[in-house]
Amino acid sequence: MRAVVVDAVRSQPEVREVPEPSAPAGGVVVRVLATGVCRSDWHAWAGHDDIAFPHVPGHELAGEVVEVGDGVERWRVGDRVTVPFVCGCGRCEWCRQGDAQVCPDQHQPGFTHWGSFAELVALHAADTNLVAVPAEVEMATAASLGCRFATAYRALVARARVETGEWVTVVGSGGVGLSAVMIAKAVGARVVAVDRNPEALAVAARLGSDHTVLADGVDVPAAVADLTGGGSHVAVDAVGSEQTCADAILALRRRGRLAQVGLLPPVDGHPRVPMARVIGWELDLLGSHGMAAADYPAMMALIEAGDLRPQLLVERVIGLDEAAALLPVFDSATVAGMTIVDPTT
Repeated sequence: MRAVVVDAVRSQPEVREVPEPSAPAGGVVVRVLATGVCRSDWHAWAGHDDIAFPHVPGHELAGEVVEVGDGVERWRVGDRVTVPFVCGCGRCEWCRQGDAQVCPDQHQPGFTHWGSFAELVALHAADTNLVAVPAEVEMATAASLGCRFATAYRALVARARVETGEWVTVVGSGGVGLSAVMIAKAVGARVVAVDRNPEALAVAARLGSDHTVLADGVDVPAAVADLTGGGSHVAVDAVGSEQTCADAILALRRRGRLAQVGLLPPVDGHPRVPMARVIGWELDLLGSHGMAAADYPAMMALIEAGDLRPQLLVERVIGLDEAAALLPVFDSATVAGMTIVDPTT
């Protein structure tokens, strides 16, 4: 099969022929029909994750089951499926209680094993992790759910528990951030979108953001405080840097809640965050690490009903060769939405 292969940290990805995967016991092989390019893929390429080389990235995917391993009960060849980017083992206490996203023996395509920047991908513990894609949901839309949209949904609905009328500040208007804008509006919140890219902020405004702040030499927390009358009830760091995390924390009002979604690469051992504000204002810092397959039905129902439209977040569809060229520069690419890869083109 054709796949995007990375041979070493920060090496130039190449598209080449590699052996096809086989279905693991309890797992499946999926023909990839759509897969997203995400900042997390760039983090892995840049060496911020412990991965083995050579490596095939890609963790947001949707496609069709083409092989079923021993022990799989719920899935058949031909099923249309997607999957969370965190796949649980299906056996531990966290998986049994529906929290596969924090499984201690988790598998992550594109991180713990070869991912979906390829024509085929192997997925583990299918009965725990696979999610059926309704016929009326396009594959590009389904692929957009596995990491960014599902992560934003759980961060706001299950972790931060956003309530109607609350202010939500979303720092970063890429895939996660724009998903968060859309979801926050769907649950009745008022939204401030922050980004350094005017085009991304324009998309956020079209998706319903009440205010936008261009983070270009601006005191972001002060701007948010002015717009919200003292700070947001909830903030989301959808980028993952010391600056964006600090801006999100300092944009909160007293007793506010931060949903940290963006991955922070370590600086001198640990990223620096304004903990004095966290303590003095009794802020809640909430990690959010994807969403288990068990939690997808409520979100999928909103999508089928048209209340959530993640397809609006897809900016462009590219092929594997373009994905290989894009990955090394994705952290600085001007992207106003999601980039989806179609490995069949």
